[in-house]
Amino acid sequence: MKIREINAMRGPNYWSIRRHKLIVMVLDLEDMEEKPTNKVEGFSKRIKAMFPSMYSHRCSEGCEGGFFMRVDEGTWMGHVIEHIALEIQTLADMDTGFGRTRGYGEEGVYHVVFSYIEESVGRYAARAAVRICEALISGEDYNLEEDIQKMRELRESERLGPSTGSIVEEAQSRGIPWIRLNKYSLVQLGYGANQKRIQATVTSETSSIGVELACDKEDTKYLLEQAEVEVPKGDIISRESSLEEACRYIGYPLVIKPVDGNHGRGITVDINSYEHALEGFKAAKEVSRRVIVEKYITGEDYRLLVINNRFVAAAKRTPAHVVGDGKSTIEELVAEVNTDPRRGYGHEKVLTAITINDLTKTIISDAGYTPTSILNKDERLILKDTANLSTGGTAEDVTDIVHPANVSMAERISKIIDLDICGIDIMTTDISKPLSETGGAVLEVNAGPGFRMHLAPTTGLPRNVAAPVVDKLFPQKGDTGRIPIIAITGTNGKTTTSRLIAHIAKMNGHRVGYTTSDGVYIQNRMLMKGDCTGPASAEFVLKDPTVNFAVLECARGGLLRAGLGFKKCDIAIVTNVSADHLGLKGIHTIEQLAKVKAVVPETVLPDGYAILNADDDLVYDMKRNLECNLALFSMDENNPRIKALQRIGGITAIYENGYVTICRGIWKMRIMKAENIPLTYGGKARFMIQNILPAVIAANIQGISIEDTKAALETFIPSASSTPGRLNLFKFNNFNILLDYAHNPAGMRALQKFTDSLEATVKVGIIAGIGDRREEDNNEMGSIAAEMFDEIIIRQDKNLRGQSEEALINMLDVGIKKKDPNKKTTIIPSEREAITHAVANAQKGSLIVLCSDVVPDALELVKELKNKEGLA
Repeated sequence: MKIREINAMRGPNYWSIRRHKLIVMVLDLEDMEEKPTNKVEGFSKRIKAMFPSMYSHRCSEGCEGGFFMRVDEGTWMGHVIEHIALEIQTLADMDTGFGRTRGYGEEGVYHVVFSYIEESVGRYAARAAVRICEALISGEDYNLEEDIQKMRELRESERLGPSTGSIVEEAQSRGIPWIRLNKYSLVQLGYGANQKRIQATVTSETSSIGVELACDKEDTKYLLEQAEVEVPKGDIISRESSLEEACRYIGYPLVIKPVDGNHGRGITVDINSYEHALEGFKAAKEVSRRVIVEKYITGEDYRLLVINNRFVAAAKRTPAHVVGDGKSTIEELVAEVNTDPRRGYGHEKVLTAITINDLTKTIISDAGYTPTSILNKDERLILKDTANLSTGGTAEDVTDIVHPANVSMAERISKIIDLDICGIDIMTTDISKPLSETGGAVLEVNAGPGFRMHLAPTTGLPRNVAAPVVDKLFPQKGDTGRIPIIAITGTNGKTTTSRLIAHIAKMNGHRVGYTTSDGVYIQNRMLMKGDCTGPASAEFVLKDPTVNFAVLECARGGLLRAGLGFKKCDIAIVTNVSADHLGLKGIHTIEQLAKVKAVVPETVLPDGYAILNADDDLVYDMKRNLECNLALFSMDENNPRIKALQRIGGITAIYENGYVTICRGIWKMRIMKAENIPLTYGGKARFMIQNILPAVIAANIQGISIEDTKAALETFIPSASSTPGRLNLFKFNNFNILLDYAHNPAGMRALQKFTDSLEATVKVGIIAGIGDRREEDNNEMGSIAAEMFDEIIIRQDKNLRGQSEEALINMLDVGIKKKDPNKKTTIIPSEREAITHAVANAQKGSLIVLCSDVVPDALELVKELKNKEGLA
């Protein structure tokens, strides 16, 4: 078996609108296509032995054991690999269960599709599932536990931490979109100009002064002392020579910690001798230049959490420890504690497994033991120097018993240190009493405090501490941090429609970011060049903090490669669907292509609009799966589909009596005559009218007035700068050149209708075969060219996309000869040489039509030739 490719879907996709996180593996079974599971001796027995938990897989049988029934009856290995990939993720504590295995369109080749929690784990699971299946087929031993542990490690290295993850989940529950900005914990909530950012539990609204203060324990303690907050008596030193005097001044027991430390690093507690203090001083100096020496306050360790200057939760924290039974060694006691099903690797579960590392061994040694020592019955041994959950500690929720005086103190501290989110560490014997009564003290104020102890305490009530964070960032009820998103898809016309809508929005005062097949633009400034119609380009726009209106062209390639770059849009437009790129990525029919395009309108928000072409059956049929409002456009005002929507008060746009017109219900609102819209070339480019219709509906839905829309249409002048590669007409002294992106049969037919309306003594076409089109598509392109042009020059693209130059030229030539065996045809493979040849031999009054796939290069050459003519 051979893996051809593995793609990770990260947004709405061809396989599922709602399940965004899917691995799509193209798997060639090779010889195993002839060997289903019931023809491989012992396979069923071996897979049941390796994965007894797979009994829960119901599969298409709809009952427990269903998958094993399929294995016994005989199923193909692609299906088996799908189930293995899901099961090994579940065994690694990433329970996920969506899967599909479908034919790719080639004999023995399949799409194996399954869900994932973390992308790197999903990709690993795909490859591991194939390896495991091969071992099951051959009967070889396989170390499954190695894969399980590797997936756990991958998850910990990639996943959002508990704090960040909880805020993201809370935001998602409110419809707030999010984007991860780095591989750590920097996350954007909302889009464009309305975005907020978090990094763990530090927000874009957190005071940098507050963070600086919290990180400087000396300044924090000084400010709290000045404000009459109970803090331990202490001193700050930087030299070992000052340590003895500090110990004498403060008195034992002591705690020594670094001034600039965090997360418990370099802290030594319960120091009762100078020798122990010296060790603690050296440990702290490894973390910070200056060291705090202060009174060790006895009692319990509490964390009070304040968000937006309001107390929200409190937890009592206990360091990782074991309790002796008089029989077991310390190592055995740790192992017993780790059998608690709530403990796991890293942050995967409520509690973290306790590890015996060098620090633990030192603590054990200081207590007079070794890891193999047996503790007396009921003897309690602390194994870590902090109570952090990440080192195996436990937490008990005590929110409801915190004394009001301590609550008031915590809220006051948050304002003194100027932190919108802070964790206040307190040591006291009883949190239900004021610190002034218990002799307790505030030990530390933390910026970016961890939420894990509050979200999932070991005992007590879990607290949704993420909610007040999101409340603070998005205080207005219903605020989702979104900006208007208009998404455009279809076979032809996407780029022009996108550019036109962006122009209309910009003219109406919006700061627009838009993506096209030639680049990404922020306020008409190109910031990325090339085909930018995929999810990465969409995210580029949605990340930009200057953008408050997004127009996103969405092509099939990005959809099949990774899904959409956004979860929901406000308006989706589908221009048309015709044969293009068929035979690629498992998409072999126009119906499958329509399903790919339909992903975009199916992501429209419930109160948004899908704008569909009523003249295209495949596009119109997309309305069946919509969960939003419907608007239609048509070149025929009497189209029955248009009439039906008008009767129920819907929004439509039509071409009627020479006008571009919007209708709300049966009421017409004429915008202007099509022949007066520059983009239509005096009404001759009818396919441009078809692009204008959905654009004006989108503008109308967004509240842009008819007058402003008309003004924008009048000022959108087709040119190499505003519509590169879309009917760019260059007038030379004795002839004209028309450059267009027409790159499929439907596009060529539309271009033909336009060129037929143009006067010329001779029409010369420069065309190219395209490597990622079917042979019949290239044949048809040749046949259409034979109808359009008096002379044809066949050139070739730089990127042959898997075909040979000779094969592509031959495909076009076959189509040309089929239509007209005597058509004058010249073959000049180089595009530059083909254009130069056409210009050098141009007859007076002729029209040269250049169909280019690499628009920037062609435009540059045509402009260069025009400038030379002007200098001649």
